[in-house]
Amino acid sequence: MAYVAVQEADFEPGAEIARLTEQAGGAGGIGCFIGVVRGEVGNRAITAMTLEHYPGMTERAVRVIAEEAERRWDPCWVRVVHRVGRLTPGEHIVLVLAAAPHREPALAATGFLIDWLKTKAPFWKKEHFADGSTAWVEARAEDAKAAARWG
Repeated sequence: MAYVAVQEADFEPGAEIARLTEQAGGAGGIGCFIGVVRGEVGNRAITAMTLEHYPGMTERAVRVIAEEAERRWDPCWVRVVHRVGRLTPGEHIVLVLAAAPHREPALAATGFLIDWLKTKAPFWKKEHFADGSTAWVEARAEDAKAAARWG
């Protein structure tokens, strides 16, 4: 069963990989994606990003996505940790792990997970800029295109 956590606390990627390795038993491959807060967008310096969500609803939506990956690439084991709250440049935002008997399904499941999380999970991101202004992050056409390839 997929592991899903939506939390303010940071995560330790190595510890999460060890947990997945133990859960997945004899998996031959683990795909990994770690998202971090960027230091700038375009030529604008970012001082922080605030990630908002609806507790309960967000976890359910992320779980549905994680379980879909496990169903599509069965056997597949998934761990998703997504942070919320105020984060600064360089901090972890999201960790997506997928283990499978071979590298191809592990990497495919990882790609699917991050593409669908980016477009289907209910998170709202506000960027805080060095000049004191803020802006909500808008949906991007290239993210929707990437997610669409999974059907």
